[in-house]
Amino acid sequence: MKLSLVGLLTLSVSNTDAFIASHTKAKASFFKPASASASALALTPSEAIATLETSQTNSVAKIASSIPDLEAKPSLSWSGEAINGNLANLDGRDAPGPANIAWLANVNVVNKMSSLTIFNGPLTIVPHLLSRCIVNDSDNTMSFALDFRPRGYGAYEMKDAEGNYPGPDVLGREAFTYSGNRKEYEAKFGTPEVEAFMQSTLASFEGAIVDSTPLTEFEQITAGPLLLKVNMPLTDGNVAAVTVAREKAADYWLTWALQDGNAHRPGAPINAQYVYDTKYRQNCFAALLPVYNTAFGADGASLTAAESGPLDEGYVGGGS
Repeated sequence: MKLSLVGLLTLSVSNTDAFIASHTKAKASFFKPASASASALALTPSEAIATLETSQTNSVAKIASSIPDLEAKPSLSWSGEAINGNLANLDGRDAPGPANIAWLANVNVVNKMSSLTIFNGPLTIVPHLLSRCIVNDSDNTMSFALDFRPRGYGAYEMKDAEGNYPGPDVLGREAFTYSGNRKEYEAKFGTPEVEAFMQSTLASFEGAIVDSTPLTEFEQITAGPLLLKVNMPLTDGNVAAVTVAREKAADYWLTWALQDGNAHRPGAPINAQYVYDTKYRQNCFAALLPVYNTAFGADGASLTAAESGPLDEGYVGGGS
């Protein structure tokens, strides 16, 4: 059986339970239980988000100073919009190249969320960045998600409980392409250093529990192999640890974006990468929608659309 790339992007995964089990098991050994001191100094949601917003704004400013072509998009940005009763700001930007940022969304919702999303254009192989922290009012906890999303399809959602991927007997010759994409990601981005960073990040949280909620189909086909999703108490220590992790993740992304060796390979089909990226971003929208519907109710769809940015743009710079 031979499946097309676009077909695989919308494939219904049959081994969801095995994928979730292996994904959770891989991170469980880094769980750090709450200690007696973990109850100290709980913050209010307002204080927590204000701290994360300041840090995120500084990270975006650092990116902007290092990538002069990064241009603000006022018509696609928000200032003081109401989202489920809280004020929300969205700073949207893009850059044509050489960093080639298709869409950067710096989003902050007072009392509720701080989120940084970066989608790259087809002129670079640097991973997309997902960095989001949501405060859960019902139980005074935080939900944190961090991921370096691969630019080439690697069939990550097809990984079985033993860590194996389907071979040519299942995927045909494309199995070699997907294997090559995984190897490139591991060599350049998902390195032992970055993997250790993700693991130490999890270990730095107090009372943290890896989110065992099964990934949706769209989450599975857009998640990277290092995806971290965790729930934890809202404490000053955890806010500080999340802040450190998000700043470090943004620094990793920026370092990769500035490296000449991460430009799209000479002779490689730019249009093919663009078509893949466009479909991928649509799937990211579908993955994000239920998350924001849960967090923001009736305003979830509009926030999802705004943070996801313009789709199906003809110019490789994204929202230009």
